[in-house]
Amino acid sequence: MQIDPSLTDTTILTELGQRLQRQRLDLNISQAALAKEAGVSTPTVQRLEAGSSVQLGSLLRVLRALGLLERLEGLVPPPTVRPMDLLEREGARRQRASSPRDEPAPKPWTWGD
Repeated sequence: MQIDPSLTDTTILTELGQRLQRQRLDLNISQAALAKEAGVSTPTVQRLEAGSSVQLGSLLRVLRALGLLERLEGLVPPPTVRPMDLLEREGARRQRASSPRDEPAPKPWTWGD
């Protein structure tokens, strides 16, 4: 099933639970062994796979134990810096060198000249 915004939270949690269960079974790991490896209780793994709500920390430990933690990088990518923000932070940068001027600066313009 494709996860999209039209699905309810319950449906998404159920789908995620099924995917985690499939990953666990593909790795030939029992719920008890996964719970021990992740440092959570077996009922926590059962609730997670059933699509029930669990603490975020427990989910992270289970994902780490299944070797899936690095995939969270794609879920919430780090913020990027906009080019305009870089320019504002650095200020105007020189594009070329200039030679020193020997002549005095011109007088400022005034009315009536």
